[in-house]
Amino acid sequence: MPLFKNMLISALLLGVFAIAGTGMVSLTYERTIDRIAANHRATLLKSLHELIPPARHDNDMFSDTLQVSDPALSGGKQAVNIYRARKNGKPVAAIIETIAPDGYNGNIYLLVAINYNGQLAGVRVVNHRETPGLGDAIDLSHSNWILAFNGKSLDNLKAGQWAVKRDGGYFDQFTGATITPRAVVKAVHNSLIYFNQHRDEIFSKEALINSAVRGEVLSLTKGRTMNAKHCEIIMLYASPFDKLRANGINQRFPNNTLAEESSA
Repeated sequence: MPLFKNMLISALLLGVFAIAGTGMVSLTYERTIDRIAANHRATLLKSLHELIPPARHDNDMFSDTLQVSDPALSGGKQAVNIYRARKNGKPVAAIIETIAPDGYNGNIYLLVAINYNGQLAGVRVVNHRETPGLGDAIDLSHSNWILAFNGKSLDNLKAGQWAVKRDGGYFDQFTGATITPRAVVKAVHNSLIYFNQHRDEIFSKEALINSAVRGEVLSLTKGRTMNAKHCEIIMLYASPFDKLRANGINQRFPNNTLAEESSA
């Protein structure tokens, strides 16, 4: 009998600790979700403003966003974001999330900023796994190579020049690493071609994807306790780039669903 009593007490204590632990995790999540959203926004805006400074636009690029699915930009069916800069209601530039799928060690994630006139405002590498000391020279923190794209366009470089010098193009390759810069040049060129073909659509189309995503989130989370802030958090992590920034967020949004929504 004493043994049974001790077992019962132990079980009750374990249950209490489990409930308390679950409550603490939930409380911590509720208290940090706003901070996570704010940090995500601040980090993204910092990257965007490096390419298109605040003085050049007066809209909220974070919100003035489209989502598109095109193999030229992602190397597949994945959806990527396009951030639009405007001033006094007039288009200034677009920053396109672009994936170079043929890097030496996998995907290279880029932000490609293109002025309305079709000239590159700049390019930045967001994430990569290229070899340290070789391919990582694409990152501005390691070399100025990426700055060679500034001011380039489809008008001032011929199609054959959008390659590394080893392939007869304009851009330098790295000693011992040609695959990485070749992949980046190709991705940037593809982004310029896409922009040239879709410029009017990019700036005229309303950013309807947010409402579509929010509705999809609500349907996926039916039966769960979700408020508008939770939906906003999940909505942020839609593209491959957003998933890279999603550390600390447990919810994930199916990428193929977004691609279908944005192409509908």
